[in-house]
Amino acid sequence: MDQSKVVLLFHTIRYLRLKQVYYRFYYTLRNRFSPIKIDQTVQYTSHQLNWSLDIPTSNSYSNRVFTFLNIEHRFEQIDWNYADYGKLWTYNLNYFDFLNQEGISKEEGLGLIEDYINNQSYLKDGLEPYPISLRIINWIKFISKHQIRDEKVDEVLAKHLILLNRTLEHHLLGNHLLENAFALLFGSYYFRDERIYKRAKRLLETELNEQILVDGAHFELSPMYHQIVLTRVLDCIHLVQGNEWRKDGLKSFLEPKASEMSSWLDLVTYCNGEAPRVNDTAIGIASSSVEIFEYAKKLKIKSQSLKLSDSGYRKWTINKMELFMDVGQIGPDYIPGHAHADTFNFELYYKGKPIIVDTGISTYEKNARRQLERSTESHNTIRIDQKDSSEVWAGFRVARRAKIISLKESEDTIEATHDGYKRIGAYHTRTFKKTERSLVVDDKIEFNKTYLLESFLHFHPNCSVTIKGSCIEIGSELVIDIINAKKISLDDYDYALGFNKTTKAKKISAIVEKDSQIIISSID
Repeated sequence: MDQSKVVLLFHTIRYLRLKQVYYRFYYTLRNRFSPIKIDQTVQYTSHQLNWSLDIPTSNSYSNRVFTFLNIEHRFEQIDWNYADYGKLWTYNLNYFDFLNQEGISKEEGLGLIEDYINNQSYLKDGLEPYPISLRIINWIKFISKHQIRDEKVDEVLAKHLILLNRTLEHHLLGNHLLENAFALLFGSYYFRDERIYKRAKRLLETELNEQILVDGAHFELSPMYHQIVLTRVLDCIHLVQGNEWRKDGLKSFLEPKASEMSSWLDLVTYCNGEAPRVNDTAIGIASSSVEIFEYAKKLKIKSQSLKLSDSGYRKWTINKMELFMDVGQIGPDYIPGHAHADTFNFELYYKGKPIIVDTGISTYEKNARRQLERSTESHNTIRIDQKDSSEVWAGFRVARRAKIISLKESEDTIEATHDGYKRIGAYHTRTFKKTERSLVVDDKIEFNKTYLLESFLHFHPNCSVTIKGSCIEIGSELVIDIINAKKISLDDYDYALGFNKTTKAKKISAIVEKDSQIIISSID
């Protein structure tokens, strides 16, 4: 291993919690010398659950054709281990989200479950804790909705629930451990298992208290994962509201959490219903904000009146412009896998349409595309000396990361400084200002050497972008002036339309002085 890789690894693992390190070693050794096997003698008694509400998932299955991550595949005989499109595609096949899409019949869904059961002796990725968690939830939803009683299905559900209970993802934590806990709750209700229920409740209370910030944001700071986790919290509320088995305060714990999370989502969602695409947020994965708000309403969950704070995100609306800003940390230190090197990134919507955008993500594979999409170059901020503000690497890792060392706010101004470049003796201060007709972004770079400073702006594919000197015209409605730019170029980039799907769009790359300014004004 070369020295640079050793440095990256050191600055990555030094942030891990002792618990994560312990479980990584424990699971590795256990799987090698004493792997867990599915219990063949499990005792189980299922109980019919009431399940009437849901947010339908997107259509991903029809007549032996599965479509995940924008990749379609037809099976003559379903191979539940099919790996030609990468592990995430295989995971999606094993989640069984398609059971909850509109139009799938009881007979068709049950047939897919039976096919899976008949091939369970060959399962690989499907027996990992995360896909087990989602599959338990989806199977229980489906069989409860259709009032199915099937001993063979119950037997497999019980065995997989016990397997999950022995392999919780304490080494990963974050949304993975939450999904494990959600599944334990569903399983405990379905089998009326007191022991598993107590563990599920304890995990949910511990993890949601830690993972939901004061302003209601999920702490991994991805709007997509926030939507996913909030949907699951609402599912759990629906479960306990509609099935009176335990009355020990879980419902009164979950409802305020959902209310806080709904508040945050409402605050960051644009007027057209779209959520920002910062960090690992992809089109077509999570339920939309509008769908989630409607689901919450049916469960009588009202958004609390909170204010954006410790998530580090801010949002302004001025003169038909919506500005979403990132002036916070990249995420929790011990689990930054979904974070990008995007400190001081921003998005701009005008009249409900995206103008300046996050480039989005199109892959979770550990490749050059993943590295580029997480890089500073792919965000609307300044890159110094062609280095990333946070050292993103290996798909889901971060070594040295940018920290916000100063934050000052008033009604019309937000000023913040980050130290992501202190390793080369540089500091970046960005100030967002709003006036009656414009938005202003001031950048100041402090350094002890001369460095190349590059300022990037990425535009939505539907935008017409024209450069006229230091002025950039966006159609006939917006004009952007870049002050103290030595050179401005208009280039193509790949805008992500979801996993494995991109389209060409325009971006501005400007070489700027240590003090520069972006002024965004409407023409009308």
